[in-house]
Amino acid sequence: MELILAKNDLKDKPKKVSLEKIEKELKESGEKIFYFDRENPHKELVKLVEYFEERGFSVYLREVKYGLDDNNYIYEVHILK
Repeated sequence: MELILAKNDLKDKPKKVSLEKIEKELKESGEKIFYFDRENPHKELVKLVEYFEERGFSVYLREVKYGLDDNNYIYEVHILK
């Protein structure tokens, strides 16, 4: 499964990240916060949460609004051991 990361700049191209890459980063640091684009299906993010919870991680998923429009949001996923 690949998910789209949130862009740092409006002109940037969207970057994708796989579960394996996320897991590798977690093995190195133990905890990490990821920001995902709103284009990701909510079901896929729930699968991400379940995947890491099954492996003993605590995972927190929430929407972060950054504007007044309802479509101005990204997903924040905080994963820790």
